[in-house]
Amino acid sequence: MDAGSVEITRLAADDEVGCADAAALLVATNKLDCPEALIPTARSFAAQLRYGWDGDPGQAFAARDEDGTLVGLIHAEIPTFDNTDLVWFEVDVHPDHRGRGIGTALVRHGEQLARDLGRTSLGMSHWDLPKAAAFARRNGFEAKAIEVNRRQDLGALDWTVVRALYDEAVRASTAYELVRVDGRLPDELLDGMVAVTESINDAPKDDLDIEDDVYSPERLRSYEEAQFQHDRGLYRVIAREKATGVLAGHSTITVERERPWIAEQADTAVAREHRGHRLGALVKTAMLLWMREAEPALTQLDTWNAESNAHMIGINEQLGYRIVARAIATQKTLPAT
Repeated sequence: MDAGSVEITRLAADDEVGCADAAALLVATNKLDCPEALIPTARSFAAQLRYGWDGDPGQAFAARDEDGTLVGLIHAEIPTFDNTDLVWFEVDVHPDHRGRGIGTALVRHGEQLARDLGRTSLGMSHWDLPKAAAFARRNGFEAKAIEVNRRQDLGALDWTVVRALYDEAVRASTAYELVRVDGRLPDELLDGMVAVTESINDAPKDDLDIEDDVYSPERLRSYEEAQFQHDRGLYRVIAREKATGVLAGHSTITVERERPWIAEQADTAVAREHRGHRLGALVKTAMLLWMREAEPALTQLDTWNAESNAHMIGINEQLGYRIVARAIATQKTLPAT
C-alpha cells in the first residue's frame, strides 16, 4: 500500500477512541525515535486539542488505512496572540508504515491548512535524527534552531547542592523577596507578571523567523485556565524588589494530576533591568525546595532550552539536569499560489 490508500481527517477532542489511538501512535514512534520523550496520555492529548497551552488550541489530523488503522498524525499549532502568519506542526508516522509517503502526504495537508488560514510561514520540529533531517529537507524545510530537552531526577537530586545554590543566590539578591503562588495569580500581581513574562523574549531565537511573544492579562488568565482544564497543578515562584514592589523574575512549573510524578518547567525569566543578582538561580532553587514539600510524589521535571542559551543551561546543569533529546526547529515559506 502507499499514501494514496490513506484517508486524512481532522481529529476531534471529544473523539475518545481517536485520541487514545493518537497517544498509542506517539508511544510507538517515540519508542524508536526518542525512547525517553515525554508522551501525552489520551486525556492530555484531547485537552491539548480543546484548550491548547494557553487557551489557543491547535488542530490534529489522523491518517488512517482502509481498515481504520491509525498510521500517521499531524498536530498543528496555530497562534492567534502573535505570529499570526505562522503554522507550526509535528508529523509522526508509525514505524511499521514508514516509507509509503504518508509523512509527505501529512506535510502537504499541513501546507493546505496554512493556505486555507491565509498563513505563509510553516514551522516543523523533529528529533535530531538523520532520517528526520532528510525528510525535512526533502519537503523544503531549513534547520533554524536546536532545542534541547533536559530532565531532572528529583529522586536522585543532591539536596545539599540545591540548598547551597539557594543560599548563595539569597546572599546575592538581598534587595529582593520571594512570593509563592499556588494556582491563579492574585489580581494585584497580574500586570506585573505580564511584564516579567515578556522577558522570555530575550531568550535566543537563533535563526528562527518568528516575532516576539505578546502577553496581556487576558492571555495569562487563559494560560491558567488551560492548565487547570488539563488537570495540572500550577506553581509560580516570583522575585519581587523590596523597595519598589516591582516583579523582577519568576519560575513557573506545572504538575500533572493524572501522572503526579511528572512536572514541566513552563518558564523561567528575569527582567533585563534586574539581572546580575542571581535571580534565575534563586527562583529555580526556591521552586525545587517548595516542590519537595508540596508535591512529594514528584520525581521528574522536564525543561526545554535553546542549545545556545548558555546562561540558563549553566543553571540547569548545576541542578543536575541531564540531556534527554535534541530537537531541530525548521521553517519554510509557502510559495505564492
